[in-house]
Amino acid sequence: MPEDFRSIPGGVTAPPGFRAGSTSAGIKAEAGARDVAMLAADQRCTAAGTFTTSRAPAAPVLLCKEHLLATGGYAQALVMNSGNANCSNGERGMLDARRMAELAARKLGISPQDVLVSSTGIIGRPLPMEKIERGIATIELTPDGGHLFTLGIMTTDTRPKEIAIEFEIEGKTVRLGGTTKGAGMIYPNMATMLCYLTTNAALDTAFQQEVLRRAVNDSFNMICVDGDMSTNDTVLLFANGLAGNAPLTADAPGASVFEAALRHVTRYLAREMARDGEGATKLIEVVVRGARTDADARRAARSLTISPILRCAIYGEDPNWGRVVSTLGACGADMLHERLDVDFGEVPIVRGGVAADFTNEAAKAVLARSEFTIFVDLHVGFYSATAWGCDMTHGYIDENATYHR
Repeated sequence: MPEDFRSIPGGVTAPPGFRAGSTSAGIKAEAGARDVAMLAADQRCTAAGTFTTSRAPAAPVLLCKEHLLATGGYAQALVMNSGNANCSNGERGMLDARRMAELAARKLGISPQDVLVSSTGIIGRPLPMEKIERGIATIELTPDGGHLFTLGIMTTDTRPKEIAIEFEIEGKTVRLGGTTKGAGMIYPNMATMLCYLTTNAALDTAFQQEVLRRAVNDSFNMICVDGDMSTNDTVLLFANGLAGNAPLTADAPGASVFEAALRHVTRYLAREMARDGEGATKLIEVVVRGARTDADARRAARSLTISPILRCAIYGEDPNWGRVVSTLGACGADMLHERLDVDFGEVPIVRGGVAADFTNEAAKAVLARSEFTIFVDLHVGFYSATAWGCDMTHGYIDENATYHR
């Protein structure tokens, strides 16, 4: 972590002026599992979001876009449920999403348009609105409820994923908190499964949307668990302005500090999602250098995180570097085979497109680690990119063969 950023507890309620909580409403099959969660600000916030690019978006995604457009980029609360995606439910799905916003708004005494909505879970099942209504009514929102909120948004995650940091902008103390969920259907192209971010900084709405887009592009848009995009992917950033700074614009003195903080938080959360991929035993980082374009660097890095044959080899700790070469050669990035270099961690594997002088034992020792980096140098340009993924195991099949039951 950069020296200027201090780690603090609290997740999404670390910044002052936010309250959160969750409860068990009985949506999930597991007895007592938390499945309805709420996040609320004491005052109206500027709000920005990025969403799935799926052509089959869930009702809550459509409602979030509608509310952010109607308010001009403002919101005060979020209500969500896990265990049911509220997707492919037709007109009823939209009516239920609106009802969730109305119920939360009534509880908080605010406008329904100031409430954003998320859902995650199984597609094609109508929401059990009686359970959700009871859940929203009984949730207790507290200034230290960030961790309970995180527990309420999880589905197949094996552990909660949250972070909060503190830093200075123009003499003001700023806090930034975040949480995310997602362990399967992870190959985002606009956001991630679900991620919520809060800050007490004051942000110009145009700057807030743009800085979130850039941070998401270099974090959540660079992870892969299985190559499948969700219908519900959502990232939301709430800023309540209680730090007392002048609203940050793109050219403000503190803009670069805030963007660096946001990138730190989103990259941390993205890595934790890849680390917790369904059935995963290893976190894989891929660093590509020397690409001709930024798009080529990103394409090459992501190709290795999505390749089933490479990920299976990594699970088996098999240093079959031919799978790296074949995947890169087919990914569409501009490359010259005779210039390609590949390293597994500190071990040179390929030099100039042919095997380097290494031992299988040395390569296997890298692959045996729970976390390691594959370095690729294409030597055709000056662009670089980093992506994250995980190995593919029998556990992934076990998880997804019976998910619908």
